[in-house]
Amino acid sequence: MQTYSVKNKDIQRKWYVVDATDRVLGRLASEVARRLRGKHKTVFTRHLDVGDFVIVVNAGKVRVTGGKLEEKYYFRHSGYPGGAKKVRLDELLKQKPERVIEYAVKGMLPHNSLGRQQFRKLKVYAGPDHPHEAQQPESLNV
Repeated sequence: MQTYSVKNKDIQRKWYVVDATDRVLGRLASEVARRLRGKHKTVFTRHLDVGDFVIVVNAGKVRVTGGKLEEKYYFRHSGYPGGAKKVRLDELLKQKPERVIEYAVKGMLPHNSLGRQQFRKLKVYAGPDHPHEAQQPESLNV
């Protein structure tokens, strides 16, 4: 008996919409990353992108536990001397709330070309509206 390996032509992708209102950031991000990778499917294959598309709405209303709003920082560096920048979580939630969820999910995906391909299937919006109604997304309770 041989091990079944799914082919690219046999992969069927669904669209899911997740409401981030009052959801804990880490728990939301881990479930979204699981759906993007396709680990919830029986045909999951590690070296192929078998995951689904995920739309996250109301990203600005996500919740964090503990003192993370004041204590958690996001760092970036331009590559030039003195080019280090850091921004606190509460400031980032006010300015670009969709980035908070993107950073959390991206850290839970593989750090290679497959992970980048899977990350492109994530769509995050700060408000309750999204332009993907034509794909008929299913609601996903996390």
